[in-house]
Amino acid sequence: MTETLTDAVREPLPLADVNLADLDNFTDGVTPWRMFHTLRHEDPVHWQPEEAPNSGFWAVTRHEDIVRVDRDPDTFTSTRFVNLEEVDDDQIKKRASILELDGVRHRALRSLIQRQFGANVIAGYTDFLRGLTARTLDAALAKGRFDFVADVSADFPINVLARLLDVPPEDNQKLIDWGNRIIGNTDPDYADVLLHSAESEQYRDLPFRSPASLEVFAYGRELARQRRGGDGTDLVSRLVNTTPRDGVPLSAQDFDNYFLLLVVAGNETTRHTISHSMLALIQHPEQLARLQEDPSLIPTAVEEFLRWASPVYHFRRTATRDVELGGKQIKEGDKVVMWFASGNRDEEAFGNPYDFDVTRTDNDHVTFGKGSPHLCLGNLLARTEIRIMFEELIPRLSAIRLTGDVPRVRSNFVNGIKKLPVEVTPA
Repeated sequence: MTETLTDAVREPLPLADVNLADLDNFTDGVTPWRMFHTLRHEDPVHWQPEEAPNSGFWAVTRHEDIVRVDRDPDTFTSTRFVNLEEVDDDQIKKRASILELDGVRHRALRSLIQRQFGANVIAGYTDFLRGLTARTLDAALAKGRFDFVADVSADFPINVLARLLDVPPEDNQKLIDWGNRIIGNTDPDYADVLLHSAESEQYRDLPFRSPASLEVFAYGRELARQRRGGDGTDLVSRLVNTTPRDGVPLSAQDFDNYFLLLVVAGNETTRHTISHSMLALIQHPEQLARLQEDPSLIPTAVEEFLRWASPVYHFRRTATRDVELGGKQIKEGDKVVMWFASGNRDEEAFGNPYDFDVTRTDNDHVTFGKGSPHLCLGNLLARTEIRIMFEELIPRLSAIRLTGDVPRVRSNFVNGIKKLPVEVTPA
């Protein structure tokens, strides 16, 4: 993959051929990186037109500029939404989650569950995570040939989420399906209703315009009913029994949107990082061999996994005032989109960024939102899950190879792998 990708980005892609709004450019695993490479070198703050009903956006592709935008919510706000869909004030009122808040209210809602993702709490999950990982891997590897996504990448983090929410493992497949249908709202294999289709208009007030959101809301509301007034320590109990620091209780709508975010974010990014990391190790067997020879490298490798995978392509902000960025004049109200995946391949931030190197130590990736008020709440949990997964997996492997194609999610938001067919020879 390194040689193929390096060769691909060295082959010039004319700037006129770059289109970050064309979702079909994000299905082959190569074109996105060629587009990002061209933009970083030729037009790092690039105006990208879009088809109606959207009006276009500024694509920010250099690591330095991404960090600047992400750290400045006063100038680049999340309150006009963080994906590319343009929404009106009524939709914002109905659909806003913690992601679409800044300032005092954002900090107050983060604080509701922030402690549950702190180092002391996560350390207490270590034995659970290691036991869960072992069961997941033993069941998958016994098959010899299997889909790594279905049997490992998706199965593992959803079991962790079920533990955090205190819901039965029998509900895992529902949680996975809901995440696929919601985040995959631009992929015909996943979406009930494709974003921006005529049919999606009837779901315009739902997160991601997905009817699956209604099912998630119903499920969360029943959990809230059961946990309200109790003394549980799970995430749902924390949300329904704790008043935010700003003294403003969660409304029913606030809870719906918060719970839906936990269901989606608690599974998708870790899942795709594990999938991309396994694919990279298969395609770079010398890197897998290094980890087999020296497992102490795995914590360092986790950061390279996160940089390489870049499971979320972008997040959007909106300019609150006229501002200069990268030599371009951004106008108040313009969409400004941070392409994290591009920042993670920036030659100015990483030596040999197209090399997959599990010993890379200077790894200032932006996968979780570097130094941002919106730094991913679950970043420590995700790092711990990924580390334990590969600490348990690598000693169990003698050999692993691909046995089929690796289809990608049709999305310029989530950098996802749908299937990873493999054959394994256990150690």
